[in-house]
Amino acid sequence: MKFRQIAFSLAAMTTIYHVSYAQQTGNETLPAKANLQQLIDYALSNKISLKQAAIDEEIGEKDIDIALSGWLPQVNANGSYNYNVKVPTSFIGGQNIALGQKNASALTLQADQQILNPALMQASKAATLIRQSNKQNTESQKINTVVEVSKAYYDILTSEEQIKIVRENIARLQKQYNDAKVRYEVGMVDKTDFKRAQIALSNANADEKRTIELRRYKYDYLKNLIAVDHKVDITLSFENANMENQILIDTTSSASVTNRIEFQQLETSKKMQELETQYYKWTYLPNVSAFYNYAFNYRNNKFKDLYNDNFPSSVAGLSVSIPIFQGFKRKHQINQSKLRESRIDLSMEDLKNQVNTEYALATASYNANLIDWKTSRDNVDLSKEVYDTIKLQYDEGIKTYLDLMTAETDLKTSQLNYLNALYALLSSKLDVQKALGTVDTK
Repeated sequence: MKFRQIAFSLAAMTTIYHVSYAQQTGNETLPAKANLQQLIDYALSNKISLKQAAIDEEIGEKDIDIALSGWLPQVNANGSYNYNVKVPTSFIGGQNIALGQKNASALTLQADQQILNPALMQASKAATLIRQSNKQNTESQKINTVVEVSKAYYDILTSEEQIKIVRENIARLQKQYNDAKVRYEVGMVDKTDFKRAQIALSNANADEKRTIELRRYKYDYLKNLIAVDHKVDITLSFENANMENQILIDTTSSASVTNRIEFQQLETSKKMQELETQYYKWTYLPNVSAFYNYAFNYRNNKFKDLYNDNFPSSVAGLSVSIPIFQGFKRKHQINQSKLRESRIDLSMEDLKNQVNTEYALATASYNANLIDWKTSRDNVDLSKEVYDTIKLQYDEGIKTYLDLMTAETDLKTSQLNYLNALYALLSSKLDVQKALGTVDTK
């Protein structure tokens, strides 16, 4: 097992750059033996939450169009028909004169144009912020997707290498079992070595089955992340390359909260709340609109002759509505909105503290895992050397079988510790990138 090659190849996958986001097209085929880059591309195009985020952006655009449509002329048509059971009369010039006729009908067309309207003023100002908020929500989903898919990918590769280690261990134990059995059968040793070899081989076979079952779950989890049907088989690959330097990341820089998408979302929320405060101030302004209507009026005592004659009318003018007193409602709304602004300010301050803590934890975990990885890498070489030496001494009858089993266990343990440390290192590097806000999804 060339553990340094495993380290180099897995480390190469930590570089999460140049991710092409094809969300609008989507549903492209996942290639056979997909690498991390291809998995991320596929997930960004097909993951359900990202598709929902894209729909949310479209819904937001429709909301903006709906809100801004109030600035366009509003044209309405109204029709009516009335039958006057008793025609009203009025006493004029000493005579009772009927004011109307039995049948009356009207069709009115009216166009209204808003000139000054606080709600529409707010809608115009909010359009940009709504678009920005929806895009930030999509970006947050993309960042989480890149990190989750990367970790799942590393986890699967770790399991694949663990299975290789276990199978190499089984091969060694099978040979030891066969040798111990022959020695027992020819009377060179008692059955103790043979039984110990049998127990160790059974345990190794059980480890292989357990690891394979866990790997099956990890593949299903990855399928769920990238929105692949669970019945579809997927295969992964990675190229061996000397890229050990890709494991490293600079942990001396300080975290900038402004790089975090969560902080950017709060900034957008603050701007929207400030706009709401401004809207409540605008409500002191009058509503001003222009209107024009044209009416077709028909009346006749006989229904069959109702629409023979038209008595049209037309009116144009301005409408002004001035809200004078509303029980201090607007004053309370302004104060309430300002309190919400203050609450968002506190959320931003709290997020700054959280980011600093998160970054401190991520860097501490990364540095600790880096030490573990280096130690476990050296231990693999040492344990392999010890095993080879004791195996030769056992074959020559110098060492006991118990010594050989101990060396075998130490070798397998150091190999598995190496893989676990490598996965932890790669995972913690992603956590550092996320804490710094440097996960690139473009």
